[in-house]
Amino acid sequence: MTELSNEQKRDFEAAAFRRLVEHLRERGDVQNIDLMNLAGFCRNCLSNWYREAANAEGVELGKEQSREIVYGMPYAQWQALNQIEASDAKKAEFEARRPKDH
Repeated sequence: MTELSNEQKRDFEAAAFRRLVEHLRERGDVQNIDLMNLAGFCRNCLSNWYREAANAEGVELGKEQSREIVYGMPYAQWQALNQIEASDAKKAEFEARRPKDH
């Protein structure tokens, strides 16, 4: 097994993140509530983690800025194009599994 340098790990992690974000951009039909109910995270979580990482390095990044980075457009625009009303069952499942920080 090849030993990776810290720089290689960082570069590969960044590439995997970019691929995940691009995949989620292409799959606007997959609702955030579905992601939350299935995996415990969604696009908003990714944008929050991105913002937290930036802020930890002293880079002030706002909520809307980080969301635009993940969504590839302003969040309100993405919602208008893609978001549909969740069923009562999906909302109930989310409430039952809601992470403490949501």
